Amino acid sequence: MDNSVPEVMVPPVEGVAGGGTAYGWGDSGIHDSSTLRGTIDPAKVPSTDLVHVWCMPSTATVGPHDMPRPLEPVSLLAARNERESIQIAIRPKVRWGDSSVAGVVQVQCTDLCSSAGDRLVVGQSLALRRVVPVLGVPDALVPLDMPVSLINLSPGETTTIWVSIDVPSGQPPGQYEGELIITATKADTESAAQCLGKTEKHNLYRELRNCLDIVEPIDGKPMEEMVERVKPAATSLRRVLLSPLFADLFSDNGSVDMMDEDAISNLSIHLKLSLTVWDFVLPATPSLPAVIGISDTVIEDRFGVEHGSNEWYEALDQHFKWLLQYRISPYFCRWGDNMRVLTYTSPWPADHPKSDEYLSDPRLAAYAVPHNIVVSSGDTANDYLQREVEILRTKSHWKKAYFYLWDEPLNVEHYDSLRSMAAEIHVYAPDARVLTTYYCGPNDAPLAPNNLEAFLKVPEYLRPHTQIYCTSEWVLGNREDLAKDIIAELQPENGEEWWTYVCLGPTDPLPNWHLGMRGTQHRAVMWRVWKEGGTGFLYWGANCYEKATVASAEIRFRRGLPPGDGVLYYPGEAFSSSHEPVASLRLERLLSGLQDIEYLKLYASRFGRDESLSLLEKTGTRYRDEGSVKVWVLAASDSLREGCEFLLDIVEGRGMPLLRCMEL
Repeated sequence: MDNSVPEVMVPPVEGVAGGGTAYGWGDSGIHDSSTLRGTIDPAKVPSTDLVHVWCMPSTATVGPHDMPRPLEPVSLLAARNERESIQIAIRPKVRWGDSSVAGVVQVQCTDLCSSAGDRLVVGQSLALRRVVPVLGVPDALVPLDMPVSLINLSPGETTTIWVSIDVPSGQPPGQYEGELIITATKADTESAAQCLGKTEKHNLYRELRNCLDIVEPIDGKPMEEMVERVKPAATSLRRVLLSPLFADLFSDNGSVDMMDEDAISNLSIHLKLSLTVWDFVLPATPSLPAVIGISDTVIEDRFGVEHGSNEWYEALDQHFKWLLQYRISPYFCRWGDNMRVLTYTSPWPADHPKSDEYLSDPRLAAYAVPHNIVVSSGDTANDYLQREVEILRTKSHWKKAYFYLWDEPLNVEHYDSLRSMAAEIHVYAPDARVLTTYYCGPNDAPLAPNNLEAFLKVPEYLRPHTQIYCTSEWVLGNREDLAKDIIAELQPENGEEWWTYVCLGPTDPLPNWHLGMRGTQHRAVMWRVWKEGGTGFLYWGANCYEKATVASAEIRFRRGLPPGDGVLYYPGEAFSSSHEPVASLRLERLLSGLQDIEYLKLYASRFGRDESLSLLEKTGTRYRDEGSVKVWVLAASDSLREGCEFLLDIVEGRGMPLLRCMEL
């Protein structure tokens, strides 16, 4: 029987080779497996004869029909308090499984270790997630078991694993190295048990024991340096060591035949993973506030929690804390008539300890203050607003506060209502910031002879009832000059700011977070904010999929919206038994864009904003004219850090950087 799976090689895709990354492409390394015939025992055949494995950057879209590329070591660069990600693609060359699958692979990840003995630990700093399609487009990132997972491969299809490395703020700088080990294995239950046989367990036990020996002693070391990583690591490691999995190894007596381990090692595919951790820290508080809405009604419906109940507070708390890891500032929202919106970052009253915990969190760059009662308390709306504002104004975090009252007012009635609500707030807090999103002036009382001029006159019409003017990128389209016109209408000396947002538009080929757009478009949303001079960003919803009353129900995007619009993460129950939210590829690329802004800001602080914009154009974006449309493309499709060797020069003051410009 011929078990081979036909392969057709394809030219480079965006972000690979011609896309300006370190991942090359060519015909070398692709082997013909057609000589394998009959029943295949993966325990006796090198895994390289059974599967293709290759690496792709985080901005690449790797679908089931993607063809193999040569395997190369992965080398990444990161600051402390930064996340870096890479994709590992696996495609079967032959069948060795039963009729339903091509075969099963075991994926194991080791800690990343430095020569000084420091570690980035699997399950804490290193995470593996499987890329799962949504509407046929790779998007959902479903967590895999750590440190060893079994994955079924489908015949003739490419499976993708998303590898993320989170570098803690206190991580010592240096070169960290580890590997991913991919081994073809049998699909039966006996094989699954053997994946953690005595030899494998002994190997894991020995490595965990060494890790504990390294991190546990703290004598002679500054407590500030050790406390962040030592205690959690020691607790976690000890829990693993005392688990039943290692019960037969506690004495560590007797010899273990290492021939089996050597055989497995020789048959496996070893992907070398290297990470350089730089000696500087990305700020805990993002330099640019990115406020993103979470629909509390979607949570109530899908998870069956009653508004204001203990379960409701717990559900909101979980979503808030989970989203903070993405450098965004979450707010909860409820929609009313005519696009009125009740927004709040903390569901608890301002005098509740949990509110102080939320609003004082350094990862939160901005927070929404509710203008009305969130949970019924018997107060009148005016009394509630006055008390909340009086309490919050005494806090040091008040400078992060804003009120978001109305989404996209359209006519004089909307604008008048908005101004009335803002005036009431300013009675209690003259220094309060009111944020208004808009893409036009009042359509029944034009502010100027044409729509564009009327749009530019909105600040004058709303002043002094709005301090943050948040405009749609859809209006700007490819008109970069409009950004300057908008900013020219504002009064920064009076505290006025310009923020932007995306939603239905702009559409392809401009940056947005629609499903099916290129990864470079997802990441470039934040680059555009920086380039145009915005000081903040808003996105209307991260969980606004269609209503469902069962947590595990199929995800459906809302009718009338582009797929993915308003949805940046999914309920974990839709993919597994886990209750933890599942991130989208687009959310991870949003994070990368926000991290890139920190690098641009750092560069601008030393060489000036004009130089940072020049750098962005030289190494990050190019414009390709198609009629009157400018296409935003992030040429360095992996990371700004990989595209430019300038950061160490900035940090250490060694003079002007050397730029490595990359072309598409």
